[in-house]
Amino acid sequence: MHAAQMAEEYPVVELDSDALDAARLLAERRLPGLVVTDRTGCPQSVLPASEVVQFLVPGYVRDDPSLAGVLDESMADRVVDKLGGKTVRSLLPEEATELPRVNADDTIIEVAAMMARLRCPLVAVMEGRTLLGVISASRLLELALTPR
Repeated sequence: MHAAQMAEEYPVVELDSDALDAARLLAERRLPGLVVTDRTGCPQSVLPASEVVQFLVPGYVRDDPSLAGVLDESMADRVVDKLGGKTVRSLLPEEATELPRVNADDTIIEVAAMMARLRCPLVAVMEGRTLLGVISASRLLELALTPR
């Protein structure tokens, strides 16, 4: 099976999309991440849901997790306020990471190898500069575990 056959339609967001809207999309659809495109629709990155969660946690709590138990519920309710006025671009890691992308004719093993190497739950399936769809880790497992 080739990547083009495994690819599914998947929500994407642009670099300059609203961060809170992207977080809501992740939450409402219980997605592992989102493919991030430029204005032309060309994939640029993947925004893992875990990166959004990390953004919500104050830096001092990331440095010392024992402080999390000291914060009251009103503080916890306000963590999403950090997303207000931010763009998806601001949630992406500062260091440049390789975009998880595969070619339309790549095999299931090539797709799995890309996901494993980059530790990413999504890969963009490309034909030239055109995004054909996305393969999630759960989709890949579903196909790999289905007897042929």
